[in-house]
Amino acid sequence: MLVYPKRYEVIVVGAGHAGTEAALSAARMGCQTLLLSANLDTIGQMSCNPAIGGLAKGHLAREIDALGGEMGKVTDMTGLQFRMLNTKKGPSVWAPWAQCDKKAYQFRLKWICEREPNLDVKQGQAATLLLKDRQAVGIQTNLGVQYVGMVVVVTTGTFLRGLMHIGSSQQSGGRAGEPAAMSFSDSLKEAGLELGRLKTGTPPRLARRSIDFSQTQIQPGDEPIPYFSYWKDDLFHVEHFGVTEREVGGTDIKYPPGSILAKLNGQLPCHITYTTQATADLIRANLHKSPMYSGVIEGIGPRYCPSIEDKIVKFPEKERQQIFLEPEGIATEEIYVNGFSTCLPIEVQVELVKTIVGCENAEIMRPAYAVEYDYALPTQLHPSLETKGCRNLFLAGQINGTSGYEEAGAQGLVAGINSARRVQGKEPVVLRRDQAYIGVLIDDLITKGTTEPYRMFTSRAEYRLILRQDNADLRLSEIGHQFGLLSSRNYERFLEKQKAIQREIERLERTAIGSVSMAQLLRRPEVKYRDLPNQDRSLSEEVVQQIEISLKYAGYIDRQEIEVEKFKGMEEKKIPAWIDYDSIPSLRTEARQKLNKIRPATLGQASRISGVSPADISLVMIWMKRGSQREPDPGANSEQLDAAAGGHS
Repeated sequence: MLVYPKRYEVIVVGAGHAGTEAALSAARMGCQTLLLSANLDTIGQMSCNPAIGGLAKGHLAREIDALGGEMGKVTDMTGLQFRMLNTKKGPSVWAPWAQCDKKAYQFRLKWICEREPNLDVKQGQAATLLLKDRQAVGIQTNLGVQYVGMVVVVTTGTFLRGLMHIGSSQQSGGRAGEPAAMSFSDSLKEAGLELGRLKTGTPPRLARRSIDFSQTQIQPGDEPIPYFSYWKDDLFHVEHFGVTEREVGGTDIKYPPGSILAKLNGQLPCHITYTTQATADLIRANLHKSPMYSGVIEGIGPRYCPSIEDKIVKFPEKERQQIFLEPEGIATEEIYVNGFSTCLPIEVQVELVKTIVGCENAEIMRPAYAVEYDYALPTQLHPSLETKGCRNLFLAGQINGTSGYEEAGAQGLVAGINSARRVQGKEPVVLRRDQAYIGVLIDDLITKGTTEPYRMFTSRAEYRLILRQDNADLRLSEIGHQFGLLSSRNYERFLEKQKAIQREIERLERTAIGSVSMAQLLRRPEVKYRDLPNQDRSLSEEVVQQIEISLKYAGYIDRQEIEVEKFKGMEEKKIPAWIDYDSIPSLRTEARQKLNKIRPATLGQASRISGVSPADISLVMIWMKRGSQREPDPGANSEQLDAAAGGHS
């Protein structure tokens, strides 16, 4: 056994989207950090669809960027098609999306991690979590190497006792071609964590040349490019990404130097096609061969990303299912069949693919499969993502029951920030539900838990009008700079943008055309800023967009901000550690059990626990006011509390 001579402050296990954001944020906050990956060639690998963003997920990606994370920049440098979704609806549900070059994304993120000061990147499979006095103190690999640290962040994705299924065939692994972590779950149980089992899946990949795209509908990208990162100047500065002057190719730079867009000098198209009646017939005839329907798979799959078997079974009235054919990169012929996830036997998959319009002669390069894996019930976490039962142990990503790269990256960023603050002896950072989708995500997980892979939607956020993807920088860049993640240069640019928006809104309020102010004119639905006679043509499109949204939706935004203030008292009112729910008379049994299990940090969090009523919250509030030292009056307390609860319910 080797005890590695360097003692780390933060050790991150797993180098997917959660692990890389956690490691980079901890290192950038000044901590000596180790990023441990079972395979250094798969750092940041996109195991499923190589796409970032989409409904609500795009909000998360932009929030990561606003805080100083890496996902948005890497997407902008490696995306091969960009679109803004939902633009026919209101701005609160607009969502950026990008199809990325799978390998380019992976290797750029690897390169960024390798060059980060304070961050060591090492290959090794974590076998055991080192514990001492109910605290995490390090990691031991399967080769017997011990890495000792102050804080451990676990981001193991789908690798904990991962089991892959293709029909009746089973193979241990976290994803195709990579071994599972078979012993690490036992360490987590030893640390006091309760584990469950989830399932996810991925569709087949087809050979491009075997597809007849003439039978499909082309889906181009948007122009101008709806980039993810707010810090576009970084993308166009050659020195930031190791691009040579020769690669820039002249002074007329349309796309970020060294980016996939620059190499293509444009965007690649995606294509839309459909299943047929033959697809449904073949699936129904072979449903008994699916491990999901034969009872072989125990884990619960993602509700909002169902397999093709689920779609046929649950929506029998639909004559066809929409399928997206998306390129996996510019240096590969593999096509991702979005919407066609399955775990049917490979001989069925071969015939099944041929029932898709345009894929009658298609060849499978990689078969589809499902993977089962262990996860930790997220109600065992503090809002900081530290586990309640084991100090200095943080969890982030799919191990907390989430699905998707964006949900993982968001958790990784928060876990990295809070692990660094633990090392530095500072209080943890908790983003509120009215501050960020990241706050909604984490609060949902730790308060409500999940029994299926959690996916973010705009409908999960009660304050979505003020949590838009376009204003993530206005909400979060101050925090990112405060913690040392957002550079001074980018922070100055953020302040300039903020001032420009405010100055122009004030000018529009002061400037009138006849008896109507320019601001009143812009509030009309049919009027755009660029239609105004006295517009400031020097303003960027980002600034103009913020001005338009701020004025056109002012009434709605004001009402939502009043709601935020109304509930802020509950959100900020901390429940003291001394409170004993078992001692509160008249508290209903279900509420008592839920409150004891979750141990909410605030009254706001307690109020969102399923099974805890407003009357229960009133009882807790009164008990808090009594104080920790006062003995309850057994004769009068129960009736007093009942009366008070009735008055508040």
